[in-house]
Amino acid sequence: MKRFLKITIIIVAFFIAPQQAEAQFLKKLGKKAQEKIEREAERRTERRVNKGIDKGYDGIEDEIDGKNKDKKKKGDKKSKDKKASQNENDSQENDSNSDDNNNSNKENKKKIKPTVVWSKFDFIPGDTVIFEDMPSTDEENGEFPSRWDLYKGNAEIGNVDGNNVIMFLQGGSIVPYLKNSNEDYLPEIFTIEFDVYFKEDNPGRYWLHFSDDKNQSRLYPPLEIYVNGLEISDSNKRYPGTDDLNWNENHEGKWRHISVAFTKGKFKGYMDDTRLINIPHFEHEPTGITISAENNSINEKYLKNIRIAKGGVKYYDRVLSEGKIIVNGIKFDINKATLKPESMGPINKIYKLMTKNTELNFSVEGHTDADGGDEANMTLSKARGKAVMNKLIAMGISKDRLKYNGFGESKPLDNNSTPEGKANNRRVEFVKF
Repeated sequence: MKRFLKITIIIVAFFIAPQQAEAQFLKKLGKKAQEKIEREAERRTERRVNKGIDKGYDGIEDEIDGKNKDKKKKGDKKSKDKKASQNENDSQENDSNSDDNNNSNKENKKKIKPTVVWSKFDFIPGDTVIFEDMPSTDEENGEFPSRWDLYKGNAEIGNVDGNNVIMFLQGGSIVPYLKNSNEDYLPEIFTIEFDVYFKEDNPGRYWLHFSDDKNQSRLYPPLEIYVNGLEISDSNKRYPGTDDLNWNENHEGKWRHISVAFTKGKFKGYMDDTRLINIPHFEHEPTGITISAENNSINEKYLKNIRIAKGGVKYYDRVLSEGKIIVNGIKFDINKATLKPESMGPINKIYKLMTKNTELNFSVEGHTDADGGDEANMTLSKARGKAVMNKLIAMGISKDRLKYNGFGESKPLDNNSTPEGKANNRRVEFVKF
């Protein structure tokens, strides 16, 4: 009964407040209008009070019959289900927001992360060039290349796009022309680089043997790298160089840069800016090199920019001992300051060194050989030093940690009378400041 009285009082109070507001409104109207409104208000109020009283009695009867407990349980269940659903939605929204935040953070990280091109290209040329042949512009077209000896087949100097190249007309094998060619002329640590051309219609094949086949005992099984347009392989295994093409397809005729690094039994082979071979223990000791081209009457084969270099001291050790790093593996287009792709191996190493050792600051200094005029070489060397500096800044090194300079041919490390001496003089130095 007490519960009924409580409900009745609440209902009456609920209608009193609006009626007081209505009384203020009625004063502003005419008498007849007021009477009409009051009569209508009384009827509506009566209906609403009766409805409230009926609802109160229904509640009392339900309480007596025990139905409220069931309704309460159902209401609680609905409330819990609604709350659980809301929590799940909130959770999903939070997860979504969290994912958005994570994605946003990832995007921010991506934005501030330096862009390092050719990051997988870790090839570092040896410190000292022991054999190099471009070939020289002094070579006479149609003659046998003077820096080489013939093992078999045929090879001549040709000209492709204005540059002298070694041309294999119907296959052939050549070896470097050296005084000690019958001895092991490859040190414990060395690198070999050369460019070969693969035509679009019939790329052909090249081989790099790690023995001088004319002057030394040939190794058996042969220690060789088989090179075609899409792969490098040894005598037992193939290492495809392009994932989205079949091994025997070549859709674009172009020059390919081949690099080999040998460090006390560890062998790495590269094509362009990709490492294709990484052998921890090579079975034989390389003693010399032979470069061969397939005997194919359909297409001639082209070879250029051959370099053999020895040695290799870690960059950080060089900085500690000498205060600078001398790099002759940073290469440019002829008479230009345009970096070649294979230059990114040393540049990536410098970048990593500076990132790891934030106290290191470098002056990037260009040097040339003696070919050309003094003034032109000075201008070119400064432009090349600036180009390397700008590349490091673009990769993320702070510009206040770098500066550049150039000295042309004024500070040679070697003589300028041999191709090897000139190659050692064409360099970039990173001098600590």
